[in-house]
Amino acid sequence: MNEKIAVDPLNSQTGALNNSLQGLVIRTQSGFFTVQTTAGEVVCQLRGRLKKGRRLGDVAAVGDQVRLTRLADGSGMIEEILPRKNMISRTAPDPQGEYQQILIANPDQVLLVFACQQPEPRFGMLDRFLVIAERGGVPAVIVANKMDLVGLENAQALFDRYVPLGYPVIYTSARSGIGIETLQAQLAGKLTLLTGPSGAGKSSLLNAIQPELGLRVSRVSRSTSKGRHTTVVRELFPLEQGGYVADTPGVKALALWDVAPEEVDAYFPELRGRVPNCAFSDCTHVHEPGCAVLQAVESGEIHPKRYRSYLNIRFGEQE
Repeated sequence: MNEKIAVDPLNSQTGALNNSLQGLVIRTQSGFFTVQTTAGEVVCQLRGRLKKGRRLGDVAAVGDQVRLTRLADGSGMIEEILPRKNMISRTAPDPQGEYQQILIANPDQVLLVFACQQPEPRFGMLDRFLVIAERGGVPAVIVANKMDLVGLENAQALFDRYVPLGYPVIYTSARSGIGIETLQAQLAGKLTLLTGPSGAGKSSLLNAIQPELGLRVSRVSRSTSKGRHTTVVRELFPLEQGGYVADTPGVKALALWDVAPEEVDAYFPELRGRVPNCAFSDCTHVHEPGCAVLQAVESGEIHPKRYRSYLNIRFGEQE
């Protein structure tokens, strides 16, 4: 992002300034993309060639690094989406078939916010989120919010099962301020997707981290959830300590993108290390003799609720 704005005359035929910029997509809405560049924010559209052919998914998303050409009126045309290191996506309903909806491109992490109570945590949904993060190659951190309602010991009894699997858990309370400093440190300087079910307290946590930030996020969420045909807005919000956070409206269901049933076990850390020890290469871990996964479930090495989540996802049941 060290490009300098050219001061050459306008190209009278194209209306474009003779310069090129690189930047970060920080907002998308109705075919328009706001890109943060060294020259400030530029509202862009996609060059026509990027939209050719049947679209099976979002062409550009918040978090993308793009190259653009500035036009005479100050707007821009996105010429190229630079290669992504990773992404978080899901399957969205589409009249023409499955469509890949990119929630965020190039995130450093995803923070999964679940309440310890009010509402009761839905661990099946949490496990589905974790599979999506594993599939996308994105580190996941669990935020157990509203822990003041149950106490730390009870909160740990609910969520500590994830720590040995490699998923850090941050215990927070927006009301009492518990864990807020730890959460701020986790977000600093990173591009983060913040997601979780409705009512988990995401906006309250954001307000505790940075006053007014949660209110800004809530306004965007409300404006995109009124009516069936309202255009969806996705936006990155800058943090005072550096970095950006992207919020998603409360998610009710998650459909996995490009995950075949037979590969689901690869996205459960406690399963994938045992799969090579199964007697059959095509083991479903349900009834086969010599199944290393079933043996671990029976011995208590795999949590029964995690195993139930595997079965639900493997055989297509929604949580």
